[in-house]
Amino acid sequence: MIEVLKPGLYTSVQDLGRFGHRNEGVPISGAMDQQAAIRANQLLGNNKNEAVLEITMMGPVLKFTTHSVIVLTGARFGAKLNDAEIAMNSPIKVQPNDVLTIGSASGGVRCYLAVKHGILTERVLGSRSWYGGITSSTVVRQGIVLPITPYEGRLARKEISEERELTTDKKIEVFKGPEFEHLTPAMQQMLLSSSFTISPQSNRMGYLLDAETALTAPEILTAPVQPGTVQLTPSGRLLVLMRDAQVTGGYARVLQLKASAIDALSQKRGGVTVAFKAIDFPSCILS
Repeated sequence: MIEVLKPGLYTSVQDLGRFGHRNEGVPISGAMDQQAAIRANQLLGNNKNEAVLEITMMGPVLKFTTHSVIVLTGARFGAKLNDAEIAMNSPIKVQPNDVLTIGSASGGVRCYLAVKHGILTERVLGSRSWYGGITSSTVVRQGIVLPITPYEGRLARKEISEERELTTDKKIEVFKGPEFEHLTPAMQQMLLSSSFTISPQSNRMGYLLDAETALTAPEILTAPVQPGTVQLTPSGRLLVLMRDAQVTGGYARVLQLKASAIDALSQKRGGVTVAFKAIDFPSCILS
């Protein structure tokens, strides 16, 4: 078991998402940075869809009541096991009464804690991902206990590719959305050549982006949306839908992020500027 001594700023259980229920209005949810979550499980030899802890900006303090192996991936956070600092992306053994203290992010936004065989919270509609109204919890609270399987086997040594750079200023790769052609040529050019500032109000449902010059939004009827859909709101702000996004929306869908671009955006903080790079649709679906 893992006992939560301190919960951190926003710590939740996530796997790769809840699929097959969008027709019932259920969001996909899942880890915001899926590459980092998958990497954590790979380093432990887990199935890539095992549940992990997603830790945002400031981490929790956790006490282990059993043997296991753990690893941290994603954004860089300071972390100590008892009084010893531990490295990111490096599996480490824990034993009963060990205390893991995860500090604050020094770059990026989110890190992921994986344990051998995964975190075994309740599976709801095929997923362990926490989401309000679907699961009984949305974030960890002080005093709760997270079930895990005891493990005293050998330390996993998985060879996988190097961790990607999270602080890069590369543009966010997108393809044109269903309503892109409804924009005037000038608006299309502005959308793909401007820089946008991430609002501090951004969260797991969506990232709000502000531009120096507001864009003009065409009106549409309610239509399907998904994680990565970029909506142009009546105020001229962009709303990039993230993992906890709703399943339909009434704003123009001007762009769509490729899958890895959602991961990249999820590691960018409020106040950071981003820009878009349009790519061909086949390039997006193959990556």
